[in-house]
Amino acid sequence: MLSILIVNWNTRALLADCLRSIYQHPPTGPWEVVVVDNASTDGSADMVRSDFPGVILVASAVNTGYAKGNNLAFAAAKGDFLLTLNPDTAFLDDSLDRVLKVLDDHPNLGCLGVKQIGVDGQVQSSVRGFPTVTGIFGDLSGLGAKLGGKWDSYRLSRFDYTVEQLAPQPMGTFLLFRAIALASIGDVHRPFDEEFPIFFNEVDLLYRLKLAGWDCLYTPNASIKHYGGEGTKQRRKSMIWESHRSLVHYFRKHHGTGFGRVGLPFLAAGVYAAAFIRARGFHAGFRP
Repeated sequence: MLSILIVNWNTRALLADCLRSIYQHPPTGPWEVVVVDNASTDGSADMVRSDFPGVILVASAVNTGYAKGNNLAFAAAKGDFLLTLNPDTAFLDDSLDRVLKVLDDHPNLGCLGVKQIGVDGQVQSSVRGFPTVTGIFGDLSGLGAKLGGKWDSYRLSRFDYTVEQLAPQPMGTFLLFRAIALASIGDVHRPFDEEFPIFFNEVDLLYRLKLAGWDCLYTPNASIKHYGGEGTKQRRKSMIWESHRSLVHYFRKHHGTGFGRVGLPFLAAGVYAAAFIRARGFHAGFRP
């Protein structure tokens, strides 16, 4: 069974289009949709109740954030395959059947990502490497795009989106997980670390799957339409600071011992300086 899990916050029209596209292009096997609405004020929850009565709706009284919202969705799900899907996406064809077949054909895969097509019709860059000090420095400094190699190990600017291949961490817009893979690293009903409320939660999860021996695949043979960042755009400055804070927390969690611990304050200083520049100032809601 496939469980499609969507966390929504104030993107009613896009959510409606997303749900409609699922019903227009459903998988042939059993499936369900779980929507967690994070206390939207635009009538999203009422729309789901009235227009999509078959959807399992979890209407939160507060905005829980993305990680906890996903955990609420996983707790309500019954599938052997679990798809985290952003509400600003839409299916255009039978891609759901295609991705399920890929996982059926490759039992070593714990997760799968697909081609993402923007509103301009162009394929979006949607795969990155796991963060390393050199990769992050190469990204922030621009050396990665110029030199490639280890300096481009995070941004992966040379990734070929026409080729099916193993991929470290496809973006969380569309991630299809195998339940038994998630169960091998913890609670399948609560797989996301809520210390990463908005950003890097899927990076952390995919890294833990990798450490447990599960591969992740990118396939261009299935696709979604992706509008991009419609939730986070609503609070752009705070989201910039939150993304950089989560990056530092990722390093603290996974590389915060030995030599990594010594270098962490310097890394944090550089990351927060980049946040200040990108956000054009400090944000009062920032928490280190």
